[in-house]
Amino acid sequence: MVLAPAAMAEVAVVVHPSNGVAMDNGDISRIYLGKLKTFPGGGPVVPLDLKEGSAIRSAFVDKVLGKSESQLKAYWSKLVFSGQGQPPKTVEDAEMVSLVAANPNMIGFVDAASVNDSVKVIARF
Repeated sequence: MVLAPAAMAEVAVVVHPSNGVAMDNGDISRIYLGKLKTFPGGGPVVPLDLKEGSAIRSAFVDKVLGKSESQLKAYWSKLVFSGQGQPPKTVEDAEMVSLVAANPNMIGFVDAASVNDSVKVIARF
């Protein structure tokens, strides 16, 4: 029963409205796994993450990254330990939309119900 809200939540991946980028699931996954450092058009990308335990984050990790929370934690632990990367910056749910709306280089994900006109949805899961 605890996982039911995560399974029902629709996740929206959002960028700044001026960002004309088109991305597929693979691009989004590579950005959040630290394998892609720029948007497909070449501009720098700054991914934002939600805190562990968030229902929306759990849905994103499962649906987009194809991992469990523990697999993702182990993945980032290995990269950080070996000096090969840093995980995305973690922000509060309430901050995500305003931060993405304020910076054309940021990408984030939220509950689709939280989306407003200040950001552009590029994918839904």
